[in-house]
Amino acid sequence: MSALTVRGLSDETHRALKLRAQQNGRSVAAEVRRIIAQAVQPLEEPRNLGNMLHAISQRNGVTNEDHEALVQALDEVDQPIA
Repeated sequence: MSALTVRGLSDETHRALKLRAQQNGRSVAAEVRRIIAQAVQPLEEPRNLGNMLHAISQRNGVTNEDHEALVQALDEVDQPIA
């Protein structure tokens, strides 16, 4: 396994890494390994607004019916007032 030394890391960044590691239940070294691994992994899908909104919707349980209701409500707002 390879080793990596990072020089010149600011105290603020080091504190943030320690806090993040603690929040995730990992050592600082394990947290840094995870950050680096995620950073160099190819994305499964290109990042664009549509993909990100879709992922957020899925995580929050938004259904097709919710989307249809929103579209209908927006269409009603766009209708001229009689």
